[in-house]
Amino acid sequence: MSYEGLFLMWIAVWFVVGYLLGSIPFGMLLAKLMGLGNLRDIGSGNIGATNVLRTGNKLAAALTLLLDGGKGALAVLLGAAVTGGDLGLAAGFGAMIGHCYPVWLRFAGGKGVATFLGIVLAMNFWMGLGACVAWLAGAFATRISSMGALVASVAAVPLAYLLEGQATAFIVALLAALIFWRHRSNIARIVAGTEPKIGQKS
Repeated sequence: MSYEGLFLMWIAVWFVVGYLLGSIPFGMLLAKLMGLGNLRDIGSGNIGATNVLRTGNKLAAALTLLLDGGKGALAVLLGAAVTGGDLGLAAGFGAMIGHCYPVWLRFAGGKGVATFLGIVLAMNFWMGLGACVAWLAGAFATRISSMGALVASVAAVPLAYLLEGQATAFIVALLAALIFWRHRSNIARIVAGTEPKIGQKS
């Protein structure tokens, strides 16, 4: 097998590793373990931390946020540690796809915000910190969680280019595009002025 073929194989392997990590639906698992019901029947029906918060259980929401972010970070760190190269990017991309389209939930997963933040934090701490600050600024200025996610994803792209270079910026741009795609219904509600505020039940 040629070097190029071997490299492509390793990209595929680490994408799958990342996908499997990312596909763990921590929000749904925690909701069941803590007796909060089926998240599909609550609020927006999403499996992420924002919808877990609509159950009224702040601990469950915080744990979901940390675990969803953690699985994205772990994928990147594992890939980078084992391969010593850029395959952490493939693992991180796989984790994002796994969270948004988990096979266990018939490919109907979350919107990827916490996982995205975990991924960019693992890629570069300062890039991730900048994205987190952007999320906080967007969310607190508008009191709309999805607005924070959109602002953070946009901010992460130039930060990735400045701090890590073109290859990382390309992956982050793909992840940001996925964030926008997964939030297309939120964007429509933001434009219409009907998007729920943070802490408000939808």
